[in-house]
Amino acid sequence: MKKSYFFITLILAILGNIAFAQVKDLDELRQVPRKDGLKVEEPTLEVKGVVIPQKTLMLEVDYWRRWTSFGINANQASFSDNWNGGGVNSISVGILFDHKAEYVKEDKSFTSQIDLRYGKVKNKDQSPRKSNDRIFWDNKAALKFSKNWSFFASLALETQFDVGYSYSNDVRGDVISNFMAPGYITESIGLEYKPDNSFSLRFGTGTARQTIILDESLINDSTARFGVEAGKNFKNELAFQVVGNLDKNLGSNLNLKARYAFFANYEHFNKASHRLDATLTARVSRVVNVSLNTVVWYDKDVASEVQASENLALGIMYKFPR
Repeated sequence: MKKSYFFITLILAILGNIAFAQVKDLDELRQVPRKDGLKVEEPTLEVKGVVIPQKTLMLEVDYWRRWTSFGINANQASFSDNWNGGGVNSISVGILFDHKAEYVKEDKSFTSQIDLRYGKVKNKDQSPRKSNDRIFWDNKAALKFSKNWSFFASLALETQFDVGYSYSNDVRGDVISNFMAPGYITESIGLEYKPDNSFSLRFGTGTARQTIILDESLINDSTARFGVEAGKNFKNELAFQVVGNLDKNLGSNLNLKARYAFFANYEHFNKASHRLDATLTARVSRVVNVSLNTVVWYDKDVASEVQASENLALGIMYKFPR
């Protein structure tokens, strides 16, 4: 009996433990860490000044602007011996160089421009002749006192590269001009009217011009040359001068550049000289162009009549900047 009771008690204990294990709450078995288990120290805040290295950009304002053009023009014609339309074999070459530098800062400006041209033509059975020859260098400083008006002072040099000859019946004659024979140096002060960058007009109320003849063979004791008295190689004049400059684009591929100069000696105002240089350039492509150059010149000290020249050419022209 006692054994039976023992077995019953043992079976009930086992069943009770199984039942207890099945209903045990798992949350009670979890280990929750202590809230103050890890000690965290609060950082001490401190403000410090920091110097950040900066590289200097080295930016500078350039008040200069520059334009340069260089061109070569050529023309050639040939005919067979039995060509009955008339004509003569010929070849001509021309070179031109133009550079302009301009400094503008506030109401002050300085402009320097040099224009160099030289060309020769060779016809069959004839010696080569010049078709173009010019050295022109113009410098001008200006101080603007209103929107379109400035005081200016200028210095200009004009002459030629090569010897010039007279020709009669296709026969070369005497020397009639040379480098610095004549050479003209002109200083001028006055007022300038410039409404925009394409046109300007100078009124040189105080102008002096020196005419120089360095070629001794052109100095004659009995004949005046280029307004210089016979036997002398230098002449100084005080005069009134007007100079107009035009450089205007007539279209996207067409440009007109012209310069007109009026010069009148105060002692002989009625003997004023006039000179017009004009060049019309049509651009065919980026480097190929057609140009028409015209010069009309009247100076009583040089010739009693109006002188004129014209040159039409197809050539290559490089411009910087484009």
